Amino acid sequence: MINLYRKTAVIEGISYLILLLIAMPLKYFFNIPSAVKYFGWIHGILFLVFFVYLILASSKYRWSLIRIIIYLTASVLPFILFLIDKRLEKEYSIKGKL
Repeated sequence: MINLYRKTAVIEGISYLILLLIAMPLKYFFNIPSAVKYFGWIHGILFLVFFVYLILASSKYRWSLIRIIIYLTASVLPFILFLIDKRLEKEYSIKGKL
């Protein structure tokens, strides 16, 4: 379960960075609003999947409410999910299985 959560978190983080660093500039600097429309949908769906796996992982590993809130907050801060992924890798002694 932890690997599935980690994979989902990393993919969701990448989709968020694509939305912020590629789609948003395309919309506002090059007047291509469809980039945000499509990447926004993709990111939204991935965020929902991330949220479901967060709840499932928190239930299985009995994470505290504070930890869940931190992980949810981290999902809207660029690059923080990648730091959390490294922390989870250490915490659960996972070696390169992402």
